Amino acid sequence: MKVLVIGGAGYIGSMICYTLEDNGHTPIIFDSLVSGCSAYIKNRLFYKGDISNKEVIEKIFRENDDIEFVIQCAERSIVSASVTNPFDYYSMNVVKSIQLFKDLCDVGCKKIIFASSAAVYDDVAGFMVTEKSPIKPRSPFARTKYITEMILHDFCDAYGMKCIALRYFNPIGADPQGRCGSTNPRPKNIIGKLSRVITGSDRYFEIKGTDWETRDGTCMRDYVHVADVANANIKAIENFDEVFKKVGDKNFLALNIGSGTGVTVKEFIAAFENVSGEKITTVNGSRRPGDIAGSYANIKLAEKTIKWVPKSCIEEAIIDYLRWEDIKEDVLGNA
Repeated sequence: MKVLVIGGAGYIGSMICYTLEDNGHTPIIFDSLVSGCSAYIKNRLFYKGDISNKEVIEKIFRENDDIEFVIQCAERSIVSASVTNPFDYYSMNVVKSIQLFKDLCDVGCKKIIFASSAAVYDDVAGFMVTEKSPIKPRSPFARTKYITEMILHDFCDAYGMKCIALRYFNPIGADPQGRCGSTNPRPKNIIGKLSRVITGSDRYFEIKGTDWETRDGTCMRDYVHVADVANANIKAIENFDEVFKKVGDKNFLALNIGSGTGVTVKEFIAAFENVSGEKITTVNGSRRPGDIAGSYANIKLAEKTIKWVPKSCIEEAIIDYLRWEDIKEDVLGNA
C-alpha cells in the first residue's frame, strides 16, 4: 500500500520509510527539509512544502489517489527549546497540524497515525504508565502533543476520521542496517551527548538533577530503539481496520510505544560505557525546566491491539547508534 509519511526525511520518519519498504509498502514523503535530510528522499516519491500548505496536500492526493494512510511525524520535539520558544512549538505542532488534518479530511484521507509523546503523562507511583494513567503535560512541547491529540479526537468524532496516536517514549539508536540515523550535529538526547564526550567534542556529560525520587536520584526514562518505533507504525497501519472493528464505536486510540523498562540516567551511562569501552566524565547539574522524575511504558495494549512488541534492548540501540556515527558521512555522502 501507499503511505504518506509527513516528516519522512527526519530521524524517525526516515526509519519509518525504510521499514515500510522492508514490509512491501510504498512511502511517499512530504517534508519541508528545514530539519529533514535530503539524502533520505532519494529514489522516493517526494513533495516539498510546509505541512499547512493545502495546495501541496491536494497535489499529493491528486497524483496519488491510492494513498491509504498518513503517518504524521513532523514536529518540533526538544522540551527545553519549547520552554524558551513556545510560539514556535504551538505554531508548528498545533496550529499547522490543525490545518493539515482538515486538509487531509477534505481530500478524503481519513486514516491517520499520529506521532504523540509519553510526555503527556503525570507522575505515577512506581513510574509505570498505562494509557489510562493521569495526564499532566508539563512543558509546551508536551502540551502541544496532548492538545493535538484532543483535536484529532474531535476531528474523528465530527468528520468520520480514524486515528491511532502512538505515544513514543524515548527513541534512540539508528537503523540496524546502517541506512539512516540522526543527522543532528548537536544532538540533545542522552545518547548523542554521551557520544560527543567519547569523541572529544564535549569534555563531560551533565546529569540534570541527582535528587529525583528514583532508585539512584537520576531521572528514569524508557529508551526504545528507533527501529522498534518505526515497526510500531507499520503494525498500526497493517492492523488498523481490525483494531477499529474490535474497539466498537471508538475512532481514536492512543497507544504507548516504549521498551517497557525504566532506565535511569546513571544506568544508561553505565550501559554506554560497557558498549563503547570508554569512561564517561560526568558532572552533576540542576534539573531542567519542564522535566519530570520519570516514567516507563506499560505496552500491553499495543501488543493486544496492533500486535506490536519491541525487539531490541538499549545496548543494541547504543551499538547501532555508534556504528551509524562511524559510517554516516559515507552513507549520506553517497546518497
